[in-house]
Amino acid sequence: MASSKEYLNYILDQLSLLEGITFRAMMGEFILYKNGKIFGGIYDDRFLVKPIKSALEKLPDAPRELPYEGAKEMLLVEDVDNREFLRELVTAMCGQDEILKEKN
Repeated sequence: MASSKEYLNYILDQLSLLEGITFRAMMGEFILYKNGKIFGGIYDDRFLVKPIKSALEKLPDAPRELPYEGAKEMLLVEDVDNREFLRELVTAMCGQDEILKEKN
C-alpha cells in the first residue's frame, strides 16, 4: 500500500515549526529530510523515524516497525498531532552527527 499525499501533507504541516524540511517521493512512499539529512519517512501512511540515540530517548516506548519488506526497523511516531514534540524530536535527531554516519 502506498502512502497518500494527504497524509504526507498533514505530516509536513505538523512539521511546519521546523525550517529545512523537504521530502522525496520514492516508490509510493516519501523520504523526509531536514537540511538534507534523512531522519525518517512516510511509509504506508505511518510516520517512521530512524532509531538513533536521540530518537530512542524521545520515543522510549515507540513500536518498532518495518517501513517495507527487507528494511531495517524504524520507530513509529504515534503522537503526530503534537507539533512541539515533533519539533523537539526532529531537532534532536538532526543535531547529531550520528545520523550522518548511518547508511540511508
